[in-house]
Amino acid sequence: MYKCSTMSSFMRLLPLWARAVSALSFPIGTPGVAWGAAEREAWLSSRVVRRSYSDEVLSKLDALHEQFDVRQYGALSHDAERYPLYAVLSRRWSPTKPSVLITGGVHGYETSGVQGAILFLQSKAHTYSDKFNLVVVPCVSPWGYETIQRWNAQAVDPNRSFNPDGEVVQGRSFNPEPATEESSFLIRMLSSLNVSQWTCHIDLHETTDTDATEFMPAKAARDGEQYVAEEIPDGFYLVSDITNPQPEWHAHIIDAVRKVTHIAPADVNGRIIGEPVVQDGVIAIPSPKSIGLCAGVTNAIYATTTEVYPDSMKTDADQCNLAQVAAIEASLDYIINRESTWRQAKGEL
Repeated sequence: MYKCSTMSSFMRLLPLWARAVSALSFPIGTPGVAWGAAEREAWLSSRVVRRSYSDEVLSKLDALHEQFDVRQYGALSHDAERYPLYAVLSRRWSPTKPSVLITGGVHGYETSGVQGAILFLQSKAHTYSDKFNLVVVPCVSPWGYETIQRWNAQAVDPNRSFNPDGEVVQGRSFNPEPATEESSFLIRMLSSLNVSQWTCHIDLHETTDTDATEFMPAKAARDGEQYVAEEIPDGFYLVSDITNPQPEWHAHIIDAVRKVTHIAPADVNGRIIGEPVVQDGVIAIPSPKSIGLCAGVTNAIYATTTEVYPDSMKTDADQCNLAQVAAIEASLDYIINRESTWRQAKGEL
C-alpha cells in the first residue's frame, strides 16, 4: 500500500477488537519516542513465520525453468538459505523489444502481489514473450511474505527504500527510508540488464485492513509519532505519477480490472488514501522515485502501482490474483495496440 494520512468513518466500522488495537499505543516502545536498537530487536523477536516462502513461491518458480530464465539475483542476510531472491525473465531477449518490469511482494504481506505475479507467469506471460522483454520479480521481500509483515526484518519499509536520498518533507507520511537489501539487490539486478529505456513497470500491491489496525500504528510508534486513523478504500485502484500522467493507459487498465473486481470509489473529499482522485480509480502522488517507491526504480514511460483490497466482502483471494493479472494484461495490450497504431500512421504496417 502507498499510505494515507486522513481520518475517516472506517475506524467506526471496525470490530471492537480492531478499534482497541488502533486506539492504544503500539505495544513496543514509548509513545512519542522513536525506536532505538532495543525496540527494533523487540519487534523482530516478536514476529513469527506464518507461511512458507519455499512452498508457496519458490516451488512455483522452480516449475517455470523450461519456459523462462529463472535466476537468483541475491539473498537476504537475515537467512540467506531461506530467503533467496529470484527474477523470472523471458527468453529470446532482444534490444529491439520493449522491456517490461513486473514486481510483487515489495510489501511481503500483500499476498496477491506475489501470487498475482506468479499466476501471470503460469498462465499469460508466454503470450507476451515475443513482443516484450519481460522481467518478473514475484516476491521482493520474502521475509515479509513468510511473517506477513509490511517491513523487512530491520523494521524498514522496502517500498520507501529505493531512493534513500530522496526528498524528505517534515510531517509527510510517505518519506524515503534507508536503503534495504531488498531494494539494493533489485536495483543491482536491473542495472545488470543494461536496459537504457524501460517501457513499462507495474508494481503489484494490496491495501488491507491491517494497514489501519497494525502496520500504520507500528510505523507511528517506530517514528515516535501519533497515529491518526485512516480510511481503507473498498476496491481496486491505481497509483499514478503526477509528473508523468498516462490517463489513457490507466483508464484502459481500470476498464479491464472492472470486469474482474470492483473499483474503489473516491471518499467524500474526492480522495483515496488521502490523495486526489484524478480519474476513476486512479490517484496521483509525487514522483515515486522522489519518495523511494519501487514504482520509481526504472525510467519506464508507463509506470503504476496496483492496489487490490482483499478484505472486501465483495471479493476473494482468487479474484484478487485475477485482478492483478488483468491489470498486467491490460497494461501490455495497450502498449501493443499503441505501437501498432503508431506504426500504421508511419506507413510501416
